[in-house]
Amino acid sequence: MSSSLTLYTAPTPNGHPIAIFLEELGVPYDVVRMSISDADIGKVHNQVKSPWYLEINPNGRIPAITHNGFNVFETSAILLYLAGQFDKDNKFGFDPIKDPQSYSEVMQWIMFAHGGVGPMKGQAGHFYKFAPERIPYAITRYLNETRRLYSVLETRLSKHEYLAADKYTIADIKTVTWVYHSEGLDIDLEKEFPSLKAWVDRISAREAFKKGMQVP
Repeated sequence: MSSSLTLYTAPTPNGHPIAIFLEELGVPYDVVRMSISDADIGKVHNQVKSPWYLEINPNGRIPAITHNGFNVFETSAILLYLAGQFDKDNKFGFDPIKDPQSYSEVMQWIMFAHGGVGPMKGQAGHFYKFAPERIPYAITRYLNETRRLYSVLETRLSKHEYLAADKYTIADIKTVTWVYHSEGLDIDLEKEFPSLKAWVDRISAREAFKKGMQVP
């Protein structure tokens, strides 16, 4: 397949939302699998610190896209860009002029995930599973903060089917991949956060979710 859009990604909660949204949109795209391993720096062409990739994403992280020669990096920024380019009917969002309050709700929950759920869940995973030494303070801090953020989502989703304006939007797509694999932190969603678990189940049943989670 050859298209005007290329996704540079890896199988992580940051990368998967872009593939999921592209699958929802039905937009053709090429995929370049990137290495995020520091051990590959200077050894693997498709490593995120490679000079050619830093021209696309100066932060040296995934995901990034190129669309008709234009580069976009950061998951939330990419979702917003793709929505503007390909979701003209606002199937996965709202018109900021015609429905500014619903649009604001989408933006609020995207920012909540971008600045809260993603970073805190990521740090919890690092210190709980991957850190070379076990640091109890860090583990407790980030697990507690992850559970606190999950409780915010639980409260919202106990009253609403989806995060923003009772509609499946890019706010849900942005957030759900971070919550999807919580068992790795010994967080039992069904017992601790049943409304959050039901939301994950609703979204993960979608065909676009299933396809996007297999990319790359």
